[in-house]
Amino acid sequence: MAERQRYFEFTVPVQGDPMLHATRLARRGPYEQYVVYERQGAWYYAGGAEAELTVFRDVIDFRAGTERSSVPCAHEPLRQVHQLLGSLPLDGWRAFGWATFELSYALADRADEEVPVGGDALLHLVVPAVEVRLRSGEALIRCTDPAMADKVRSLLAGADSDPVPAPAFSADIVDGGREPYQTAVSAAVSAIRNNELHKVILSRTVEVEQEIDLVGTYVTGRRANNPARSFLLRLGGIEAAGFSPETVVEVAADGTVSTQPLAGTRALTGDAPQDAQLRIELLADAKEVYEHAISVQVAWNEMTEACAPGSVRVEELMDVKQRGSVQHIASRVTGRLAERTEGPWPALAAVFPAVTASGVPKSAAYDLIRRHEPEPRGLYSGAVLMVSSEGDLDAALVLRTVYRSRGRTWLRAGAGIVGESRPEREFEETCEKLRSVSRHLVPAHDSATAECQAKVSSSG
Repeated sequence: MAERQRYFEFTVPVQGDPMLHATRLARRGPYEQYVVYERQGAWYYAGGAEAELTVFRDVIDFRAGTERSSVPCAHEPLRQVHQLLGSLPLDGWRAFGWATFELSYALADRADEEVPVGGDALLHLVVPAVEVRLRSGEALIRCTDPAMADKVRSLLAGADSDPVPAPAFSADIVDGGREPYQTAVSAAVSAIRNNELHKVILSRTVEVEQEIDLVGTYVTGRRANNPARSFLLRLGGIEAAGFSPETVVEVAADGTVSTQPLAGTRALTGDAPQDAQLRIELLADAKEVYEHAISVQVAWNEMTEACAPGSVRVEELMDVKQRGSVQHIASRVTGRLAERTEGPWPALAAVFPAVTASGVPKSAAYDLIRRHEPEPRGLYSGAVLMVSSEGDLDAALVLRTVYRSRGRTWLRAGAGIVGESRPEREFEETCEKLRSVSRHLVPAHDSATAECQAKVSSSG
């Protein structure tokens, strides 16, 4: 039996913005792979990998320290994930990572038809070698190697050498893609009116041709947004900076569960009287209210699968949340886990993917999405998540995000299609959502120059 390890923990005072400390660790830290995750006033930095777990359609690869193994992926992969993480000889671990939209096919036993053998990963988690939790005034440093604490302290003390992000530019989100997207929306409306399904979210992609500084984009974009969660990551061949409007699911260590469907959208202009009028229109729009109501109903039904009988409730019904460049109708569905032996994973399995990014019913929505979207979604409408040995889990819905992988940078956004949808309006809704990110892209060359100058200054 492997000897059990533990994290060495240090709390140190820090001055300044915790977001900037987290991004400094991402930009200048000793690890190529990292995740930065913002949750309820705290920023978590996870660097390196003491353990790593990757789920593919046919196999799950697992590494703990120097020990590696591969096991066939069964029809309940999240149960296997729970068992593998539970075998770690490390006390107090917390894992960070991402799940792609295509994980939903495996959870629905549709992987054979939807996901190729040997294809891209569906879920990628790391238990970091260094974890830092940053709040106003302090940082909790957790390291498997105590020698790393001094390096982290030094980075946290380097506020004066931070590069200033270059002025942002805006990507073109209107030209190109309009006609094929509106054609897809028309086809979806026809399918809905033929009673094939009730709702589907169809998305479109916007390519970003200019090289960007992803860390600078995260800083600039986060200052312009007020997300439910935010994240910055480089993990498993994917880089992303996002400002999530809602969570897929939240599970507390005591078994309390909640999910937060947002559906129904109007622009957020920054002009208070105009935004107030748009809010009134939103709550009075039968199409938007219907779209939201059926999303809440599905969230309720899914939560009852994982929660104790009689524990599911709807809270914050028909609230309106402001998220960057848009405002949404929002509700929260809560409950309590029926069974704790499999950790928080049954809750994620029950609600993933978020109904607000897939459709009603989900199975029919998958068919329509594959028929009308030209490429797999990958991280878009999946989740960035953190989970701990204590049984808590927090999963942010991946929307309002800029993605980079294999030399390509892109944005992606969708709209909820129902029987009363108009293709022109749904295209405009994708534009409204894209503006949460598209207006805050920081060019790479200027930021690289600033960072180089800062490094020379700090080393001299």
